[in-house]
Amino acid sequence: MTVIVLTNCPAGLRGFLTRWLLEISAGVFIGNPSAKVRDVLWDEVQQYAHQGRALLAHTTNNEQGYTFRTHDHSWHPVDHEGLTLIRRPSSGTPPATSAPGSGWSKASKRRRFGRS
Repeated sequence: MTVIVLTNCPAGLRGFLTRWLLEISAGVFIGNPSAKVRDVLWDEVQQYAHQGRALLAHTTNNEQGYTFRTHDHSWHPVDHEGLTLIRRPSSGTPPATSAPGSGWSKASKRRRFGRS
């Protein structure tokens, strides 16, 4: 079983994936392609996702019974003693963005970028 989840990706990429997978909800594709087809589809997703995010999950022969790959996600898979876990960015740190431009109030700057 293979699941691909797309967020903010071009409509053409969604149409491309419907040739091999079934779209059960907006941006959620499932199917049972061979490993070679799955890898080719994932390469195409990474190439054409542009600013969007993508997640691939598929069954495999390991302790968990599945594995997954991400493209442009803030959550990253991490191997921990043979198990694949997800590392989420801590909510206490502000996102890595540039300094605020003009037009921001002091309260907005403090709330968004910290008390500096």
